[in-house]
Amino acid sequence: MNKEEKFNAIVTENRDRIQRICRYYNSNTEDQKDMFQEVLVNIWKSLDSFRGDSAISTWIYRIAVNTSLTFTGKAYRNMKLIVNGNEQNLNPVLDEEELNEKLLQEKQLEQLQTELNQLSVIDKALVSLMFEGLTMKEIADVIGITEPNVKVKIHRVKAQLKEKLKENHHEYV
Repeated sequence: MNKEEKFNAIVTENRDRIQRICRYYNSNTEDQKDMFQEVLVNIWKSLDSFRGDSAISTWIYRIAVNTSLTFTGKAYRNMKLIVNGNEQNLNPVLDEEELNEKLLQEKQLEQLQTELNQLSVIDKALVSLMFEGLTMKEIADVIGITEPNVKVKIHRVKAQLKEKLKENHHEYV
């Protein structure tokens, strides 16, 4: 398989994954497209140097996260993780109890997004990779820190988020 065929296969297999990472780091659709293109350019440039030390998906995540952070540039501290409610659950024929539950979920999701966006850059990266379903080992490989350090950081982030959401829960009830 030549480089172009290999590249096309990687892009085909990882398109959705790369697009999700771009959405995590930027809410502007045009910027997401530019970021996606930049990720593809970086994959192409790095393809010859991929040694297979890690899974191809880990390598793709590393390029996508690093490109997203670089793309965001000086504004990286203000970058926003974009968390969307599951549109499939939206039902136009909700009874009052279901409507109240849906409104509560939306407020909690909004609060979660607010809290996520107050995290440090590294914590935002950890959370976005957790959203992607990566294992602790894979996250460690992507971020470049030890697996135990990832576990500790994720545990702290979860505890911090739970506490903040619990503090604000009384506002919704």
